[in-house]
Amino acid sequence: MYSLPTLTLRSSGTLPGCVRFTQPPPSAATKRRRLQIRAMRAVVQRVASASVEVEGRTVSEIGPGLLFFVGIHESDTDSDADYICRKVLNMRLFTNESTGRGWDQNVMQKNHGVLLVSQFTLYGFLKGNKPDFHVAMPPQKAKPFYESLVERFRKAYSPDAVKDGLFGAMMKVNLVNDGPVTMQLDSLQSTRNAQTAAEESEK
Repeated sequence: MYSLPTLTLRSSGTLPGCVRFTQPPPSAATKRRRLQIRAMRAVVQRVASASVEVEGRTVSEIGPGLLFFVGIHESDTDSDADYICRKVLNMRLFTNESTGRGWDQNVMQKNHGVLLVSQFTLYGFLKGNKPDFHVAMPPQKAKPFYESLVERFRKAYSPDAVKDGLFGAMMKVNLVNDGPVTMQLDSLQSTRNAQTAAEESEK
């Protein structure tokens, strides 16, 4: 049996006899969908080495450095790409060998490599037991967006130090996680959404 939405009848304060129709307050599920974080998503791993293989051929490889998986949301913009680029390159995940201090230097200070791999499955959500990827940016838009992100990293750091996988291909990613150290990072949009969530919760 289907249930109809409840309508509340209220007298108008300006015109006697008129009726105002108002919707019921949103459900908890509706609020969760509304407050869902929309941001570029990164999973960063500190590695001793990493490589990408496509159809039995190695297309990219680095020694010590960072392996960076990126999931692009359909609403991402250049500001999200700028934020992720800046944060990843400046994450202090390495030991300063001169002072012995841990968590003191970033990948650029160590002159290590960065390997970027596009991974739309970072924006997969389970519907029952089946993954749904509809909030990931469509491939025709995501490819040039991803390529521009790679170029940002190369300009901000070094063209020779920044490698990438093959967009849209079935890739085998080999890595030796150093630590292990794995960090998850969402772009600045997550901050905006957190503020929106706080404002919505106060209403």
